[in-house]
Amino acid sequence: MILQALHGYYQRKMADPDPARRLPAAGLEDKEIPFILELSPEGQLIQITDTRTQEGKKKLARRFQVPQGIKKTSGVAANLLWDTAEYVLGFDVKGKPERVAEQVQAFRQRIEHLALLVPGDLGLSAALGFIGPEALTQAQAQPNWQDVVDAKNPVVALRLATDIDLICQRPAVVAAMANAVTMPAANVTQVLPCLITGRVAEPERLHNAVKGVWGAQTSGANIVSFNLDAFRSFGKEQGANAPVSSAAAFAYTTALNHLLVKGSRQRMQVGDASTVFWAQEEADADFEDGFGLLFADIPDDPDAHTEQVRALFDSVHHSGRFQGDAGQRKFFVLGLAPNAARISIRFWHAAPLHEMAERITTWFDDLKIVRAPHDPEFPSLFRLLNAIALQAKSENVPPNLGGDVMRAILNGGPFPSLWLNTAVQRCRAERHVNYMRAAAIKACLNRSIRHQNPASEEVYKPMLDLQNPHVAYRLGRLFAALEKIQEEASPGLNATIRERYFGAASSTPVAVFTTLLRLKNHHLAKLSNRGRAMNFEKLIGEITSGISEFPNHMNLPDQGRFALGYYHQRQAFFTKSEAASTADESSSSTPETTGV
Repeated sequence: MILQALHGYYQRKMADPDPARRLPAAGLEDKEIPFILELSPEGQLIQITDTRTQEGKKKLARRFQVPQGIKKTSGVAANLLWDTAEYVLGFDVKGKPERVAEQVQAFRQRIEHLALLVPGDLGLSAALGFIGPEALTQAQAQPNWQDVVDAKNPVVALRLATDIDLICQRPAVVAAMANAVTMPAANVTQVLPCLITGRVAEPERLHNAVKGVWGAQTSGANIVSFNLDAFRSFGKEQGANAPVSSAAAFAYTTALNHLLVKGSRQRMQVGDASTVFWAQEEADADFEDGFGLLFADIPDDPDAHTEQVRALFDSVHHSGRFQGDAGQRKFFVLGLAPNAARISIRFWHAAPLHEMAERITTWFDDLKIVRAPHDPEFPSLFRLLNAIALQAKSENVPPNLGGDVMRAILNGGPFPSLWLNTAVQRCRAERHVNYMRAAAIKACLNRSIRHQNPASEEVYKPMLDLQNPHVAYRLGRLFAALEKIQEEASPGLNATIRERYFGAASSTPVAVFTTLLRLKNHHLAKLSNRGRAMNFEKLIGEITSGISEFPNHMNLPDQGRFALGYYHQRQAFFTKSEAASTADESSSSTPETTGV
């Protein structure tokens, strides 16, 4: 299913009317080429063109469609009409002149074989006239040769100085390569039904490498590969164990590499999972472009995330964007994680657009909670995960957590208990329940409630719930009230009861609250405003009226309820204080009228 969906995406992109957005045809690939060697028809090097542009602190090379690269091994294997400076120029960077000579010879031989199919082509003649012992000398005479040296054996390609396209992009050359790709091999030993297309063909022995997965080998890794006897069956070798035709293997790997390419709008990082997504049809490209904005953190444009979420809510609840046949078209999300020389599938989700949109709006509804004005209305998944990590650093997020949370978002199931556990532990360790952690705890608790009883309406609300009877929630409210009394009784305290008692109060209430309630009487006696003291007494009475006894121990979900009750009550205090301050400012700014 995954490979078929990627194959379908390749076919869709191949049909794109804009040539700039089309994916490479069979036998070609998109490749960053930092340097181009401009040749005269006689094969003399005229200049070296640097295609790189400065973006931030890095230089990014221009991308070209070139003949598909071969898998590099420990042996000598040359690409066609492009390769590293070692192969093209004979530039020895490793102190192995004999090997470099073999590399140059292999590079030249591939061009000679192609020239037999395209006799008289000026580009191939120029390339053959250049490749040889004098190539490096000519390159070293160029004024920007040091840039090539500094780039440490960069990829280079050849071009006639009179052309716009590379030599490998000349029409006659492209036609010859296409014929070579589609021509059946003379030594075909077996044909099998392709698992992707269903058509009978010779299976591809080694599939192209997939690059761009965070943490995987920079040279690329594979989704489909068999390199040990334990992975094989019935004596089959390599790709014959999962037969995929050459054309289909090229299509799915090209599509996946396109999605994973640097700067792609259709990829994001979710924990350790490099996540890509695409729509079944071109008509849904707008949802495809905006999906990443729903979850990613965009420092350069923080409003883009909020606007995209609001647009999604409007589409689901008002505009009818996902109703009828349009909502039945599929959308795909694939999470990939590194695993030695292979790529593991962290999660895979294929669902109709209307279902996908509803799941995402449910996700943001679960997160919705009272907040300060500076807190984001729709927190990104990146920030939510960082909020529960040690020192708020992404590298400290548990490896599988991001993928597990994304899977729960997409299938509507309960969130992993690890997320709730980590959020609660971080609250206890830092003795602080902030907006992101409270939103994560609320989402985990509500998902768990709905999973156990889909018809239940006893979910936690975004704001303070005075009617919530749960003892753990009320104890969190009580702790917040006791802290507030202490703060008002002794303004300017460097530390409150939270710094000393929060962890114990949330896990073993019976050992703490009797002491805290005694301290409360001392703090209330210090309040000069007796009306304020009376209001606190009423609040304490309202909260404790639903608590028959203090529990000896509270489990993980109850500790989450405690943190949520504490957060809700604290926010309620702040909201009332801000409202009162606003009212005072309004009354004080009202001009007095005086009689004449």
